[in-house]
Amino acid sequence: MPLIDEPLKQLVAKNGSDLHYIAGQPARFRIYGDLQPASLDVLSAQDVNDALLEIMSAASRKDFEAHDSADFAYSVDGVARFRVNVMRHLGGMGGVFRTIPSVCKTLEELNMPPVVENLCRHSQGMILVTGKTGSGKSTTLAGMIDEINGRMNGHILTIEDPIEFVHKRKSCLISQREVGRHCESFASALHSGLREDPDVILVGEMRDLETVSIAVTAAEMGILVMGTLHTNGASATVDRIVNAFPTDKQSHVRTMLSTSLRGVISQQLIKRKDEPGLVAALEILVNTSAVANLIRQGKLDQLENAMQSGRTHGMRTMDSTLKDMMDAGTISGRTAYEASIEKRNFEKFREED
Repeated sequence: MPLIDEPLKQLVAKNGSDLHYIAGQPARFRIYGDLQPASLDVLSAQDVNDALLEIMSAASRKDFEAHDSADFAYSVDGVARFRVNVMRHLGGMGGVFRTIPSVCKTLEELNMPPVVENLCRHSQGMILVTGKTGSGKSTTLAGMIDEINGRMNGHILTIEDPIEFVHKRKSCLISQREVGRHCESFASALHSGLREDPDVILVGEMRDLETVSIAVTAAEMGILVMGTLHTNGASATVDRIVNAFPTDKQSHVRTMLSTSLRGVISQQLIKRKDEPGLVAALEILVNTSAVANLIRQGKLDQLENAMQSGRTHGMRTMDSTLKDMMDAGTISGRTAYEASIEKRNFEKFREED
């Protein structure tokens, strides 16, 4: 059994999300948002070197030697899959392992509101799931893909770096491609994917102008495109996409987005008060005619107001979600304050545990 398997099994047994396996430090687990020592033993540079190189493929080793870091997926049979980043640092080598459950949760199991399932029922357009690293974007997208997979007969193409959730065929044909292994880049795979008769394309990360441009074009062509960005807030997401383009093209992009965008789900994971664990707080923007007009006219600063007045369409702001969760006793006032966008609205709750 590879040396790294034992701490990974302990991580899953403790419901942890990440293992930090860094030379010169004790191994640490991230459990419900907090880093905790797995033991008091300091990992030697040689032990970490041996454990990490043991699980790296020839391609990953070559990538590591060329760039001093490598990303890949690793599986422990009967336990889970893990997204892995291996890097060099001051004390030697290090690796961070992110847990990917063997079976993705359904939208119902994730306690997603009905509007998320409604977004999945669109046959074309763009749906974006955003948030910082570790906010549960991949889990939400996997649940959405699973919903589509069980409902329609079509072709779902995923482009990821690396492949996280492995989807089994239900009603759909599933094609999963990994950047660096099955394709050169997100943009090249997306460009190729347009010729592969997809009904749905999942883009693991829209990180550059070329990828964003092709994704918007694909949504205009009649494909349902789902992707992620590391932005905080729905309006900031639209702003990020528009500003990725040169100034002279932004008006045209806003027009395209006003017709092709279906919705933006912005989320963060925060600590529960009522029981141990984390809960997803969502901000949701649905592209109604009013929202489309604001995007087309470039009045992105008014999208917040549109979400506040669009509850009948399933829209919600992050702060309104936090207030609802706090009133329900799911999270504490202090947690709501720390996670809020407009801090002044939660100032009086900041000392409540």
